[in-house]
This record gives sequence, C-alpha cells and structure tokens, in this order.
Amino acid sequence: MNESEVNTKYGECRCCFALGNHRDLMEEYEWNGTREIYFQIFLECFNVFLCTKTGKSNLICTSCVLRLRDATSFKKMVLEAERSLTSCKVKQEDSMTDPEIPSSSTMLMVEVKCEPNVSSESNDDSMHGQEELDPSSMLIMECVEIKREADVDFETKYAEQNDGSRPESKDQVKVKNSNPKKKRPGTPGKVKDKNRMEKLAYIHNTRLIIENSNVAPFKPKYQNGFPCFYCSKIFQDVTEMKQHQQSHTKTELKTILYTLGAEAFIIYVDVTDLKCTICNEEIPNLAELKFHLVKKHKKKMQACPDRMVPFKLTPNIYECQICNGNFGTFGAMERHMNVHFRNYICKECGTGYVTKSRFKVHSKQHNEGSYECETCKKVYTTPLKLKKHIDLVHKMVKRLKCMKCGERFVNYFKQQKHMVEEHGEARLEYKCNFCDKIFDRKYLLSTHMKRDHLEQRDFKCEMCSYTCFAKNDLKYHMVKHNGSRIFECSLCDKSYARKKTLREHMRIHNDDRRYACQVCGQAFVQNCSLKGHIKTHHPELQV
Repeated sequence: MNESEVNTKYGECRCCFALGNHRDLMEEYEWNGTREIYFQIFLECFNVFLCTKTGKSNLICTSCVLRLRDATSFKKMVLEAERSLTSCKVKQEDSMTDPEIPSSSTMLMVEVKCEPNVSSESNDDSMHGQEELDPSSMLIMECVEIKREADVDFETKYAEQNDGSRPESKDQVKVKNSNPKKKRPGTPGKVKDKNRMEKLAYIHNTRLIIENSNVAPFKPKYQNGFPCFYCSKIFQDVTEMKQHQQSHTKTELKTILYTLGAEAFIIYVDVTDLKCTICNEEIPNLAELKFHLVKKHKKKMQACPDRMVPFKLTPNIYECQICNGNFGTFGAMERHMNVHFRNYICKECGTGYVTKSRFKVHSKQHNEGSYECETCKKVYTTPLKLKKHIDLVHKMVKRLKCMKCGERFVNYFKQQKHMVEEHGEARLEYKCNFCDKIFDRKYLLSTHMKRDHLEQRDFKCEMCSYTCFAKNDLKYHMVKHNGSRIFECSLCDKSYARKKTLREHMRIHNDDRRYACQVCGQAFVQNCSLKGHIKTHHPELQV
C-alpha cells in the first residue's frame, strides 16, 4: 500500500487528542518497504499495551507516527551501540594487560571521523580467526590506539626532563603537581548538556520547516499589526510581512534561534496557504508538512516536542488550526494553544503550558495568601492579582497602544472600542442562537445563555426557597432576612441595606434629575417618579 493512498478515518488521535483524518493503530501500513502496525510498535518500543476494548479512539495522527518512528530508530541505535561496546570491552581488557602498555585511569577523548577502515597486514594477522567488527567498534579500537600512543609520548617526554626516570603513571604526576578541589555535589553539567541537546533539536526542526516552506514566523506580541520575527517591524498586512521577510537571510534565522532559551523556545508561524517550497505542493497543516518533508524529500526530523505554534492571521477570524475552535480574540486563541502543546503540566490542577515561563507564572497562583493593597486596603489571594489591581486601578498603566494614532489604553476592550469608533474597524459581535440579543464580549453571551436559556440557579438561600444565578444576587436577597441597614447617608439620617439604593438617594441631595418626560420635559431624580408622572399625566403613553 502506498503512503499517499493510505486509508484514514476521521476522529481523535489516541496520543495527542488532535482531531482529523488519522490512521488506525490496529491496521497494517507500508513505509519505505517495511510493514508497520503501530499497536505492535508501541508494545515493542515502550512495552506499552494499548487497551482497545474500552470505547476509546484507536487512531493515531501523522505527527505522532513520526515521533513513534524516531523513537524506534533511536532505540535500535542505542541497542546496536551497546552491543558494539560490549563486544569491544573484552578486547580492551586484554590489551590493557600487556606489560608494555602503561595503565591509566583517564581516557583521552578525541574526535575521529567514521570512515571505512583499511586494515594493514599486521591488523589482518591480529584479526585472524575473529569476527569482523562493525564501524562503531572499529572507532572505539582506534580511540584506544590513540590513547596508547599519547601515554607513550607522555612517558618519553617526562623521562627526558627527569633524568630518565619513569613515572608510575600519568595520573600520579598530575596529583603531585596540583591540589585538586573537591567537586560539589550534583550534576549541573548533565542538565546543561541535556538542555543544549534539546535546543539543538528545536533549532534543527524549526530551520528545516521554515527554509522548505512558505510559513511566516512572527513575534508572539500581537498588536494591531504583525511583528516580523527577524527585526520586529510591524506590518498591517500579512502579505507585506511575508514579502519583507524575503530580505532576511538564513544566517539571521540561525542567529535568532540560538538566542532563544531551550525552556522558552516557541515560534509562532502563519500557515495561511501552506506550501512546500521544494515541490510547490499544497499542504493542509503543519503536521502533514513535517510528514511530507520526511517522506518525499528525505529530510530528517529530530524527535522532540513541537515548539512551532500554527496560526492563520486572518483579520477578525480566530480559528484554531488543530481543533478548528473559534475564539473572540487572538489572545484567547493563543491561550487555547496550551491545550495542544502541553510541554509543562501543573501538578496541582493539571493545566498544561507551552513554555516553562508561562508555567512558572501559573504556579504562583497556587501560592494563595493574603496580599493587601496599601492604597485601598483590598485583599487579594496572589501577588499577581494584587499587581494587576495596582497597575489598572491606581497607576492606570496603559499597556496597549493604537498603531494608527498612538493613543494608549488600559485594556483590550477599550482599545477595540476605540478602533471601531475612530478608525472604522468592524465591531466584534456575538449573537445568541436562541434570541435576537447581541453582545460585544463572549463571556457575556455565555452568561446570558446560562442565566436566561439554560436557567441555571446554583445559589440557594438557606432560609427560604429562593434560588439565583449569581452570588451577588443571593447577597442582595439576604437583606430581606437580616434587615441590616449598613449604608448611611452622610447628609441626613437615612440608611439603606444596599449601596445601590444609597447612591440613588444621593441624587436627591445633588439635584440629579436624569429621568425626563419626553412629552412635557419635566425631570425627576428617580425612574419610579417618572413612571408615576406618566401614569397620572400621560396615560396614553402606557402600553
């Protein structure tokens, strides 16, 4: 069966939960002349027996298939290397017993190129009657020979400088001439090497995709434009950004990728009209592009987590490229990507994040305490919530900026309102499917659905049968039972149970007559007074 003609089924991937047309774990497929049964590969490679009789999905996506193949290849490589080392160990022990070769506990590490070994006549004699070693074993034997030569050179040089005397060993001379410090506990070098290898794998895969496709990388900081990944220049149109990026070189890409840390390595890419630039073939998504480069063009992808997050930069249309979910803002869609790229998982609540920096910010939210604002004495459970309160309420920090006129805003919704009123952009609207109401925020639509159509009443009064949707509604209701009037007017002796009622009362002292009759123009402080006026003097207006 050819790779292009493989049968797929629509559903959810068993490994990463991605929706799409995937392969069946139990079916047999052909790849590079070999037969594959992914269920059996899981068992052989990881010793994991996948249960297939619980109603769960038996599908696997192409991205997970690539990872499975890489893991299988890596396991084979390790086993072959282990067999080579084991077979060579005996030969090394035999050679170390030779009295002409000085013993040494240190190994000289050199870089030797793996080339076809041409044996001399002496080597042919010594290897007579033994099995022929593979290239990896021959490489180890060459390292041993180089070590022997280095030790002999060392002894000769030392003897010339010390009246022909011979040292017991090279290590003993080193101990005599120096006072080594004790090593600190821990293995920071191994951790550093591991992070470096991960980063090199991320860089390799990223360069392979960007250099062989038309994806356009851009900076995560999203405003009213698209920041170029290379120079941070902001463009209003995606097409202009892609044309601009053609002026940047592959050297610049490599330099920028090396500046990113392994834990914070994340690349946002625009995958609109995705194509392979080698054969100009159209590709549906990023996972298929990786499979296409490996299968058709024989590119080698490293086995590492995905750090390229795909987006389609279409104005006012925010759709996830993995699960096709719709979102009201780019920020909401960006936060949603943590569901698909769960590289760091919180042990407290199970929430996943793309990078470790985002995970650390989230982890601070679990360190709940009592953090009081010095200005207004409000108390918050986390330092992050307190900082947001101070920045928005007291410092009035305006983080967002309009890219057309330069005006700054406290939050996204004020910025969006400005773009609609001043620059004529389309207003964000969320229409209810059950009635004609329209909202400008998605959470308002969700609240409307739960309160009005689903009639959720999760809050119950302990003293009567009253139920309500929100906690504040229950709080106002409890005034009927306790009768406390804690809100007092500072100008008269009246007191009220609710703060809202006190504010309405203060209009009397301020002579705030905001409710005016449309017929005669008479104005009133309260809306109930206007209704009474209409009922008495203009009964024809009543419905």
